Amino acid sequence: MKKCLALLLLLAPLAVSAQTGTITYDQVVKMDIELPPEMESMRDQIPTESTSSHILYFTESETLMKNAPVEETEEDTVVQGGGVMIRMDRSREENETYTNLDEGTVIEKRDFMGRTFLVSGEQPLLAWKLTGEQSEYQGFAVQKATAERDSSMIEAWFSPEIPVSAGPDAFSGLPGLILVLSIDEDRMVFSAKEINLEGFEEGVLKAPKKGKKVSRDEFDEIVEEKMKEMETQFGGRSGTQVIIRHN
Repeated sequence: MKKCLALLLLLAPLAVSAQTGTITYDQVVKMDIELPPEMESMRDQIPTESTSSHILYFTESETLMKNAPVEETEEDTVVQGGGVMIRMDRSREENETYTNLDEGTVIEKRDFMGRTFLVSGEQPLLAWKLTGEQSEYQGFAVQKATAERDSSMIEAWFSPEIPVSAGPDAFSGLPGLILVLSIDEDRMVFSAKEINLEGFEEGVLKAPKKGKKVSRDEFDEIVEEKMKEMETQFGGRSGTQVIIRHN
């Protein structure tokens, strides 16, 4: 009996560590930019995708996703012609996504036009379907699942070996951590490039507090109104500037 108890005590820390850690994801977003006829000759100079990295801190009850540090050597890409300038802005706002898995709530810290918002809402519930497909990714056994959200097709590869029902960008609901997530046939892809199950510094995983509290609908309305305002402001000018910024 004492031997069994000792074995359980030895295994307990392993089980806990497997449910606490960090995942660094690479995010790739394919871009389809419409150009005026006078700029078609410059299409080859415009990147076809945007890349960024994010860190997910997780426990079995909550997660926090933040932007990973950006290499200082990265420079903006600027293409201009015909009165239009397109600039790929390498700078990123300090956006965060906090998810309480027990309560099913999400708090997003979003910087927009010089203002900071705390966007609160319910965690999206997806009707996942397990396909039965299995594979291996980064040394972990993974299984494939699919779902649909707002007419977008979602494909996820999750690992039951990491028993946390979470993933990038508040995606969750599977019996294991999502390591690869694809939206609309790879138009947006999150891929885990670093997996650390050794925990993290205390106090890192906490809900963001700074910012104006708004609902998702309120935030979407603020963004829409600002976009209309900018269209009105710049619509009558001969030159147009398009800025594409990393999330």
